[in-house]
Amino acid sequence: MGSCISTASSEILNAESAQENVVYHEDTNYSDESQVRVGSIHSHQGSKGLNQDAAILYQGYGMEDGAFCGVFDGHGYYGHKVSKMVRNRLPSLLLNQMNAMAKVISPPKYNEKVNGEVQFSKRFNKWKDAFVSAFKVMDKEIKLLENVDCSCSGTTAVVVVRQGDYLIVGNLGDSRAIVGTKSENGIVPVQLTTDLKPGLPGEADRIRKCNGRVLALKEEPHVQRVWLPLDDSPGLAMSRAFGDFSLKNHGIIAIPEVSYHQLSQKDQFLVLATDGVWDVLSNDQVTSLVSSAGSEEAAARAVVDASIAAWKQKFPNSKRDDCTVLCLFLQKSQPCTLT
Repeated sequence: MGSCISTASSEILNAESAQENVVYHEDTNYSDESQVRVGSIHSHQGSKGLNQDAAILYQGYGMEDGAFCGVFDGHGYYGHKVSKMVRNRLPSLLLNQMNAMAKVISPPKYNEKVNGEVQFSKRFNKWKDAFVSAFKVMDKEIKLLENVDCSCSGTTAVVVVRQGDYLIVGNLGDSRAIVGTKSENGIVPVQLTTDLKPGLPGEADRIRKCNGRVLALKEEPHVQRVWLPLDDSPGLAMSRAFGDFSLKNHGIIAIPEVSYHQLSQKDQFLVLATDGVWDVLSNDQVTSLVSSAGSEEAAARAVVDASIAAWKQKFPNSKRDDCTVLCLFLQKSQPCTLT
């Protein structure tokens, strides 16, 4: 696993200089440490080869109370390069798109107490447009890479931007984001994203309308994959992704599903993870692991360690997938009680 990086630069690390899979980034334009929430990231290489996952936690993103959280699961021969490129480039692309729109709209009022959600719902449309635009530009930049053929390589992306009391969620593929929130029964998960797999009716319809094929192999009947019209390749197990240009004319798109979540005092932490985690652990199990970790900083590692153990138990004869987890604790004054 690549160690976390702390950097004093306000620029995202470029792809050439960042060898580690995970990046912890703090914008030093903001000096009030009380505004910085605790988070952790941990990634572990599976048994298939190179770790193709990447992740970033960028504190102070866009505003003093802001954060950019992203987890990226690469696949194909160049998947590790694509996931890291997106990790390093997408935060600035998204902020540039939003800043360009901010020049022609009124400033945000994220913490407005009266009709706050109504106010933000208007602002959300701009964030949605910025997400879609940034993801399109990102995909074009990947296509223009020299000496990197991404016809059958790419990456998923799940991105959560915190701005004040709101989370804006952009999802591309089958990684997942959840929030752990207090309830009468303890801390329970709220799933923020849908796993965008080819088996979903709406996703399958789009792919088939573009002459792509959706079917499972006999040896893994539970996994629906996307295939070219006249060729038994590449067998992509998600319905949206960056890259994978051989399938872009056959229903695979780089347009994210974008949504938002209004935070309350009950919301304790955010978890993003690649499908290597969700293939073996439930939302409830992940929430329990994070809330019972020895410290906030140890939470991500606890989930990854549990995932590795679960893979050995559930799929002893299968190659283990890469597992990457990002945790962001949402309350400054009274963080989640850890036992």
